[in-house]
Amino acid sequence: MNWQQLCFVNESSVTFWHIEKNNDEHHLKQNPVKLHDGQGSVSPHKELFFPVSHSEDSYYGPDLPVSAIAGLVGDEAETFMPRNYIRPSVHPTAHCWTTTSEIYMGCKEGYVLAISAETGSVSALQQKPLPEHMRKMSDVVSYVRREVQKKKGGKLKDLENRGFFAMAFCNKGLYAAGSEGMLFFYDIKGLQYEMKICADILQPISSLIFSPDYTTLLVVTDQGTVYTYKPAHSGEAVKLLDGCSSCFLAADFLTPGDEYCVSVTISGEVQVWFLEDGTCLSKLNLDIEATAMACCPSSNSVAVGTKMGLIYFLDVTKVEAPRVVHRIFLSKFPVLSLHYDQSGQFLITRTTEGYIFILDARPSKLFQVLGYVVLADEVLDLSVVSDLKSDLVEVVALLNVAEVQRARLEIFCLSSALTTDNEKYVNEQGMLNASAIKKEQYDLDYPLSSAVRLKDNIVYGYCNCAPFICKYHLSEENMLEDPSVFLSEKRTPSNQFGSGFLCLSPNSRWLASAAKDGVLFIYHSLTMDILAQKHCHSYQGGGIRSIVFSLDGKFILVNGENDGALVCLKWKKINKIEVKEAAFHWQSLLAVLNKSTLNENVVLKSMAEWQFDPESTSESIPQEKFKEAALKSSNVERTEEGVNITSSYSASSNDVTWMGQKIQKVIREETQRFANQKKELQMGIKKLRKTIQKMMHENEQVPDIEKLEQQEFNLDVEEQERAQAEAEQEVARVRKEIEMENLANRYLQDVIKHECWDAMCVKGRAVKCFHMAHEVKNYSLKKRSKEELETLEKVLQLKKIATADLKVRKNNVEIESETILSKEEGEKAEEVMADGSASYCLVGSLSSQYGGDTSILDHQWDLHTREQKVNQIVLLKDIIYKVKTAFNKEFDIVARQKEQEIARVKERNLRIREILAQLDLQVEVWEPALTNDEIPERALTVQDSEIKVEKYLTQQEREKAEMLAKLEMERRLAAMDNERLRALNDMMGGVLEVKKEDILKMDIPPPSFISKPEHVWNDEEKKIFREHEKKVKELNEEKENYRRALENELEKLEASIQETTKNFDETVCRLSERKVKSEMVIYQEELKIVNLVYALLLDEELDAREAGLHNFLMKKEKEKVKTAKTILTAKNKIEAYTDIYENAVAEEKNLEHGFTKEFAGVPPDLLEELFQLYKRRPKTTMTEMLLDRAGLHRDCSGSAEDYKHALGLLMKAMDELDSREHMPNGLDLSIWEHFCLARRSKMESEELVKWKALTLAEMEAFLQRRTDDNEKIKSEIEDIFQELTWLKEEKIKLRLNLTVQFLLKQGQVELESTEIPDYTDAILINKAVIEELNCSIMAQAEKKIASMVEYKDFSKGIFQLEWEHKKMRMQIEDLKQKAQDIVTLPISKDRQLFLTVLNYDSRIAHRISVMEQSLGIMDELHKKNVKNRQKKIKELEKCISLKEQENYELSLQLKEMLVSVSERRHIFEAADTQHVSEKIAKQRYREILKQKRLRGLVKEQEEQFEILQAEAERLRSGTFPVL
Repeated sequence: MNWQQLCFVNESSVTFWHIEKNNDEHHLKQNPVKLHDGQGSVSPHKELFFPVSHSEDSYYGPDLPVSAIAGLVGDEAETFMPRNYIRPSVHPTAHCWTTTSEIYMGCKEGYVLAISAETGSVSALQQKPLPEHMRKMSDVVSYVRREVQKKKGGKLKDLENRGFFAMAFCNKGLYAAGSEGMLFFYDIKGLQYEMKICADILQPISSLIFSPDYTTLLVVTDQGTVYTYKPAHSGEAVKLLDGCSSCFLAADFLTPGDEYCVSVTISGEVQVWFLEDGTCLSKLNLDIEATAMACCPSSNSVAVGTKMGLIYFLDVTKVEAPRVVHRIFLSKFPVLSLHYDQSGQFLITRTTEGYIFILDARPSKLFQVLGYVVLADEVLDLSVVSDLKSDLVEVVALLNVAEVQRARLEIFCLSSALTTDNEKYVNEQGMLNASAIKKEQYDLDYPLSSAVRLKDNIVYGYCNCAPFICKYHLSEENMLEDPSVFLSEKRTPSNQFGSGFLCLSPNSRWLASAAKDGVLFIYHSLTMDILAQKHCHSYQGGGIRSIVFSLDGKFILVNGENDGALVCLKWKKINKIEVKEAAFHWQSLLAVLNKSTLNENVVLKSMAEWQFDPESTSESIPQEKFKEAALKSSNVERTEEGVNITSSYSASSNDVTWMGQKIQKVIREETQRFANQKKELQMGIKKLRKTIQKMMHENEQVPDIEKLEQQEFNLDVEEQERAQAEAEQEVARVRKEIEMENLANRYLQDVIKHECWDAMCVKGRAVKCFHMAHEVKNYSLKKRSKEELETLEKVLQLKKIATADLKVRKNNVEIESETILSKEEGEKAEEVMADGSASYCLVGSLSSQYGGDTSILDHQWDLHTREQKVNQIVLLKDIIYKVKTAFNKEFDIVARQKEQEIARVKERNLRIREILAQLDLQVEVWEPALTNDEIPERALTVQDSEIKVEKYLTQQEREKAEMLAKLEMERRLAAMDNERLRALNDMMGGVLEVKKEDILKMDIPPPSFISKPEHVWNDEEKKIFREHEKKVKELNEEKENYRRALENELEKLEASIQETTKNFDETVCRLSERKVKSEMVIYQEELKIVNLVYALLLDEELDAREAGLHNFLMKKEKEKVKTAKTILTAKNKIEAYTDIYENAVAEEKNLEHGFTKEFAGVPPDLLEELFQLYKRRPKTTMTEMLLDRAGLHRDCSGSAEDYKHALGLLMKAMDELDSREHMPNGLDLSIWEHFCLARRSKMESEELVKWKALTLAEMEAFLQRRTDDNEKIKSEIEDIFQELTWLKEEKIKLRLNLTVQFLLKQGQVELESTEIPDYTDAILINKAVIEELNCSIMAQAEKKIASMVEYKDFSKGIFQLEWEHKKMRMQIEDLKQKAQDIVTLPISKDRQLFLTVLNYDSRIAHRISVMEQSLGIMDELHKKNVKNRQKKIKELEKCISLKEQENYELSLQLKEMLVSVSERRHIFEAADTQHVSEKIAKQRYREILKQKRLRGLVKEQEEQFEILQAEAERLRSGTFPVL
């Protein structure tokens, strides 16, 4: 490989660094690589800072880079890339170098890329298509692999989309591997490869490394396992070293503790280790998440705790084959730690929630659970102290007291009586009695993270608020004033950082301290002197997780937190007294343990192996099941018959915890004990329920006023109060949520109202028509800020100053011609301004007609500078504001008019309602009103009618409303009981005076005798009845007249309302037209603003581009200066080194020339032989060695160290040539030795010259590369200058080439075709110039036409005279021809008869009669001939029928002949006579073509003859015209 190339790879990019050497200098040159995108394709490179081409656009301006459009100037402008241009690239995961300076790179997306380090080009390798049979075999192998994987229960591996995390290259090909655990081999040829699977490791592979001789491949998995694979043998990978699948959780010594130790990982893998050399003897995978582990001192059993509350017991009597013999499901709480006492009687288990379980540690008792203790607070640490003399075990629990920053110790004792008479010391639920454990509690003055206790009431604690170890003596002397808090006697600095813990040796003489820094300190427990200190683990790996001492004190196991390391320490130097004490304690402990160890191991061996049931493992017991079991422990089943408390535990003991089994037992015993009382209670409850149901039924039948509330039948008052309290809390919560939501809505309302309503000086509203669905809205305007008004005032002042300055300059013009010209132009401009249409056309808008003042605007083609454009924008915005204000004034007038019209309509409606009431008509009266769009203020207030829900009233508000309603009712009743009104109604109908309007209500009462029959009426009654009828008739006539008058008045009122409202609708329509025109004007002005803003934006982009180019130019100039300095330095070095090289060459030549002089005394024959030996060299020269050591590339030299190393190898190779075997015969030994030294000097000189030549060539190549870089920088600078020049031209062009807006009438500019003309070369000039030019052109055209008419008339007279002359000549010729015809005319018999016979007409008549007679005769003859012909036709028809019959017979014969012909054709074809027929057919075809060609030629000649005849006729008629 080449040492002059480096490759840097991260997650998303690849960069090459080329090391360029210049003698003793090394330069790094960066070359980033453009990777493929996520789809494996190469996206085309787009140069964003220097676009390839510049498009010219008269409106949109030049094509600028994206960075200039974004306004970037500095270094960001060169690297800026829009988001839509960015495509996620592939993610490199592994790479390796090849022998040709290429890199094969594996990606996360499954692609394999080939990258050239020289050019930086990237190519994706493609798999070579397999042959058909190989593809079928591959499909079969893939199918078999999938089926095997399914049977194994593993996850199917996707071999198509594989990502490589390790690669290694050799001369045969590429080896790659990844997370699927397979080792692949790629045979690469070009850009295609053939792949095969070499080995299946079944574990994710992290790295691949070849041995130096490339015979063995080392395969390392991410779990630490190491395999070897030999490519030459193509066998399976051989496991070399096995690693752990996860980090170590805990470790402990196997009894007796001087030979084996056991460890467990977090994933549940148990390992047995040999202490002497660290060999892993055996493994057992439990497939659980382990949380704790401990080894039993009284037997070779190991306990492993899990997160699900299970404890596994392992038999390790055979260290080569550990096995699981028992499992206990304690509780649903995770097991945090396991502790054995030194005698091996008890196993103390710590779980969460303050539970501590006590188990019998002996296999003979089947690891029985003795009971548990519940502590008040969270247990931080647990330690066990054994008193072998008194046969007691003290358990020290360190608690976390949340209320105060202190630690609390709770100590309780366990006696051996617990194992013999357990039921005496535990209650029914398995909890240990307080009297049995003698619990004591101590509060300490500092918060601790760990604590251990010695036998003499001394406690050591590791403080978690400061790095020191506290010593406490649990006696009354060390107590504070608070009787329960103990003071620390001594505080020892721990010299550690991070949280730590303590561990006590079995003989209680050594105290170990560990923390997150990974350093282990061992103190003497009495003096707290540091006995030893060891850095076992790193801080980055989390420090130390656990420590354990062996029983003999010789070994210490230290487990790391996250580094996956387990360290076994052994004492090097220790006091002999300490050794003796530890050995004595161990011997005394063994004496106690040996009594039970043998027996317990025998029992342990005899226990059957625990069978793992997949359904009963911890992974298959979900936590929800634990919760459900805990809830079912007190489950209550309610039925209609009563309350039945039953047990819900029907599961097997494997699925129920030990605590659950205890609860089940208690429930079963209580159920049996209180069975009779239960039945009595059920019967009583049943009777009570029936009574209550009867009372509720009776309550439903009583009236509402006597009904009781449903809740009053609730007998459980406490439950009712609790439910009410919960309901009140829920109501309070919901009320608070609603209040907060309402507060947020009110805040949002205030913000919207402030921005969209209060900030408007003119509120948005509408005016609607009365009879049409049409409305007109005004312009809502914000009040202009003070800054806007100041800016407008400033612009107006500048405009006034500019106008005054222009007038002064016009008056100061000295040249009269220019003055006259300016006056003429001024007059013309005034005329143009006077002409409205021309003014609007030039101004580009009609805003002057709708309230805007366009006289203050600058001319559109005078806006060249940035300040002018900005001022023009300000003035245009002011015009838009004025146009809107003018329209709003008209709108307000119309709005007030509508209010007046509505008021008038309401007044008329009052009269209409009175008329309708008098006419007694039920007709709906049209009542117009203003809508919310017309009065938007109404939307800000909520009316009571809009609220659809009932209003919530408090108790006081309800009482007040009831009182007001009662008062209103009393007032109405009092008003109805009025004697005066009742009398008035009874006597006069409720009125004192009869009005005309009441005539329709008047009615004449009939006489009292009307009920009698008419024949019994007297005269007086009849008279009265006649008068009554007369009055009734008169009254009816008056009623009819009055009714007609009312109807006429009603029609007039309705017509008046209809007319006024329609007139208003027309006014609204006119206002709408005004609004449309105002919108048009506003859009015209806004279009101007948009064009100006775009021009300003384009100007800013050009400025940003120019600044960016200047910044880039400065960088390139600095780079050029730096490159020039490098070139100058390189030239100087080359010149100096050239002299050194030439001196070396001269010295080498001098050595060769001085050989003859140096050995002048040697005979000539020996001298010639010596000279041949002088030129002899070893097979491998030093230059080749140097190049091989420097790298595979021969365009670079090695370093000085490489030169010295290669020279040493060469001198070693010369030892063979310097041996006496090669010495010529007859040569003196001293001369031979002198010759060897001379030859070595010559070779050293030659190799030095070669090495210096390589160095010089390398320096010259470096200089050439820097020169090329300098030329490249020069060309880039020239391109930048060209770009800057182009930018300046574009800026000038854009300032002069303005966008002008014209206002043209519709139809004024029309095109005949749809093609739009090209106006790129068009010039904008004044209309007057065009009109003047058109007038001059028209005058000249009229003169030309007059002269042409005069010329035409004169030419016409000449042609007429010539024609008359020609006519006369032709008449003369005709007369001459007639005379000649008369002379030569022949006379026939008819002409002679006509000339001689007097009665020529009678003669002709006689001849006609003779001819008629002959015609009749001929007619008769013709009829005879017709009859004869008809007879012949009949005869012919008979013949035709006969012929048809003959033809039918012939057709039958023809069929037979066709059959025979077809047979003959088959015979003909079979006889191979086809070529003869083809020859005849071709000859016939040639004759037909020849005839066709001749016919075509004849036809063409006929056409030509006709054309010639027509031409001759035309010439003749032209020569002799007919007059």
